[in-house]
Amino acid sequence: MTTGSSWRAERNERSRARLTKALPAVFPVPVLDRALARPLIPPLPRLAVDGYWRAHPLRADRLARALAAMSGAPEGWSWRLADAVRTRGEPRSGLPASFRVPPAPWREAAFARGGGWCCVCGQPVYRFGWHVDLWARGPNRNAEWHAACVAAWQFWTAPTAHVALLRRLQQRRCAARGKRLWRTAEIDHRVPLFEVWRDRRDTPWPDLLAYWGLPNLQVINRDVHVEKCAEEARGRSRARRTADGPATGEPRTATSPQDTPSA
Repeated sequence: MTTGSSWRAERNERSRARLTKALPAVFPVPVLDRALARPLIPPLPRLAVDGYWRAHPLRADRLARALAAMSGAPEGWSWRLADAVRTRGEPRSGLPASFRVPPAPWREAAFARGGGWCCVCGQPVYRFGWHVDLWARGPNRNAEWHAACVAAWQFWTAPTAHVALLRRLQQRRCAARGKRLWRTAEIDHRVPLFEVWRDRRDTPWPDLLAYWGLPNLQVINRDVHVEKCAEEARGRSRARRTADGPATGEPRTATSPQDTPSA
């Protein structure tokens, strides 16, 4: 046995003993099975739970959106962005700074529920960051995130970290053209996030979250992505020109055809 192998075996023996000692009488079986099968066994139940959800971001995505659907949006909430400038001493609002950040009403200061409630989905957080109270101990008042919601948030905000997973899910075929995916393939939102903010802002929450999740993600080849981005830019330019009116350099008068009242 090599030095590295012996070190790993000794470490895993200690970690297994520590994990076994810390395990409660009830613990999710899939999480424990994965933990014990790892090259380096996590020494604590919470680390086993975190590792499980990091290894299954698609499950975390589906679960987080399902939990959010159970909560719904708080009364009076609407999707808004934070002001570009915050005065000194002003408390943080929790509003997202950009439309590229998923809307999360329970993260906003006006609607936050505090310890024991997940700031992403709005549901209670239990022991080890689990989403079901398997231990009949009530919410964990020291936690504000489900372990699954942490993994889901990372998936929503940094999907490029999961390009290999999405490539396998698409059987290594370009979602737009059906051709083989090249090494330079990139993750794309089918419905651009700027369009979600511009045209679909009134979509009920948490249905909005699907635009950041798996339903709106695809892997396409880089040349296709460049073409798609260029077409989107042209569309935005046309929309701005339409909103600004004709660029004649002269103010429109009341007698112009555009201003003539219809019959």
